[in-house]
Amino acid sequence: MLLRKQLEFAFERPTIHQCAGRDFELEEKARGIFREIGAARLAGLVRVEWNPRLKTAAGRADSREKLISLNPRLSDYGEAEIDRTLRHELAHLLAQFRGGRRRILPHGPEWRSACRDLGIGDEARCHNLPFPISERARHYLYKCPNCQRDFPRARRIKRAVACLACCHAHNGGEFDARFRLRLVQL
Repeated sequence: MLLRKQLEFAFERPTIHQCAGRDFELEEKARGIFREIGAARLAGLVRVEWNPRLKTAAGRADSREKLISLNPRLSDYGEAEIDRTLRHELAHLLAQFRGGRRRILPHGPEWRSACRDLGIGDEARCHNLPFPISERARHYLYKCPNCQRDFPRARRIKRAVACLACCHAHNGGEFDARFRLRLVQL
């Protein structure tokens, strides 16, 4: 009986939580992609992992750690989807690497340029995979004192945050305390 249970276990498909941790094959693929486009310095730093904590996102790029995290559910959609998502996240690292210490928009012109260099020039900002949608209760409501736009939040804002649209329109995109969001409802 014990042998039968062991055999059954050996042929079970791994669950999402079992597909966690670093993926050295994808890491080597990412390094090769960076070397092809002349980003050898970045190639030596990049790491790739499967992260079961990602629920709605297909992937995430951490430019400080040079870490790409991929959602294990991607494996259900084939190698092409894994490759596309890997390149999407690599474009984030490449764009920030090229931008240096300057802050860049996550899906701005620098990212678009990096996508073209990585062979995914028509890349969309968001994936359209049928991952479950996480909907958190919005317990806090903030309002811009200038444009009166509402900003519902799941968590309380602990630092000075201003309305981006008003800062762009009236202060060249720089933070301006006149447009600091105000808590209007708990």
